[in-house]
Amino acid sequence: MSATTSIDHAADHGGPLPRPRLAIDDVIDDCTVRTLFQPIVHLESGSVVGFEALSRGPRGSELESPLAMLNAAREVGRLGELDWLCRVNAMREAADAKLPPNVSWFINVEPAGLRTDCPDHLRAALSRARPHLRAILEVPEREVDVHVADLLSATDEARSDCWGVALDDVGAEEGSLALLPLLQPDVVKLDMSLLSGVPVGASVEIVGAVHAYAERTGAVILAEGIENTEQERLARALGASYGQGYLYGRPGPLPDAIPRPENPVPLRQQPRPCTEITPFDVAACSVTPKRSTAAHLMPFLTHILEHCGRATEAAVLLALFDDEDHYRARASAYEKFAKANAFTVCLVPGTDISRDEPRFHIAGPPADSPLASEWGVIVLSPHFAAALLLRTVEEPAEGPRQLDYIFTHDRVTVVAAARAFIHHMNNDRARRAVEK
Repeated sequence: MSATTSIDHAADHGGPLPRPRLAIDDVIDDCTVRTLFQPIVHLESGSVVGFEALSRGPRGSELESPLAMLNAAREVGRLGELDWLCRVNAMREAADAKLPPNVSWFINVEPAGLRTDCPDHLRAALSRARPHLRAILEVPEREVDVHVADLLSATDEARSDCWGVALDDVGAEEGSLALLPLLQPDVVKLDMSLLSGVPVGASVEIVGAVHAYAERTGAVILAEGIENTEQERLARALGASYGQGYLYGRPGPLPDAIPRPENPVPLRQQPRPCTEITPFDVAACSVTPKRSTAAHLMPFLTHILEHCGRATEAAVLLALFDDEDHYRARASAYEKFAKANAFTVCLVPGTDISRDEPRFHIAGPPADSPLASEWGVIVLSPHFAAALLLRTVEEPAEGPRQLDYIFTHDRVTVVAAARAFIHHMNNDRARRAVEK
């Protein structure tokens, strides 16, 4: 599975810390990372149901801080190795504790290190620990939009191991809410900033979007940073069923034993695995395609794009063009959308345009890509979902070409099509990297 870490960032305050090359090399090479565990409780009963694994460097060193370790590893190009070291160390200690099997273990992922394979010397420990843990892969909100394709792949792989998925720090950035349905987390962790008072303005929008997602999917809400009973009451008012913070315990060693949780964190999400099926074919599983001409379908496209232009919430916009001329005719509009959207992708057959920015991706799929025979647009946001997907049927000798099309606002169908789109985009990008 892709590289994950148990590095937390909430423990860091203040300015930048020293980042010595030799020190971080020593930490990684000598495996001197330490793991602390903070309890997670069921708010109604107050019982411990799990732990979040949090990494620290050698005690008393300038790399004891998790953020200092992360920055130092990134500086010397070893972030992925640090990710794996932190994760495997956490899993090994969790497995050795032999706590009840329905205890949940929250293991953080560092998005920038997702493409690193597990180092050989850690594989045996990983294989021993993995089967004994009810693990939940925790994705930090701060970089979801930067690495969405990699995170989608990582979360799908986690679920193949029967792991759960949590989205961390929700509320720090409104834009990543649009990515909730793509990652489909079992747990949404509210950022501690939302516990500073009764939500107003943007905070209300964030809480509303999280509630809408939880109601649709059965996901649960966990509030972080609870330090007193007033914050606990507010967390419950915001819809949280689970909590974490100094009120319940600081990061430290694991207890010798805890009662078997009667209210374990539920893992209810089972998104359709991303396979080689295309967005059109995914949508056709639930919506019967119709036939028309491009001219007759343009109002549907206009409707979807106008929503992007009017929306006050960030969205995911995925566009697949039939040729480069059609993209160039609309390029300025997509540039504008990309500035507001959480994530925008334009796939343009035959183009030499290439753009791979955190929030805006432009590329030409290979001629033999399954996407080469399709075009259309998908828009997904916390409160809106729509897709217009098209496939050429025939090129008549006279008259306009005929298209099979699917136009839908069904959220489940749109989400499945969007996940298929990103899966193929990621595969095509990997193929191009290999060919280079």
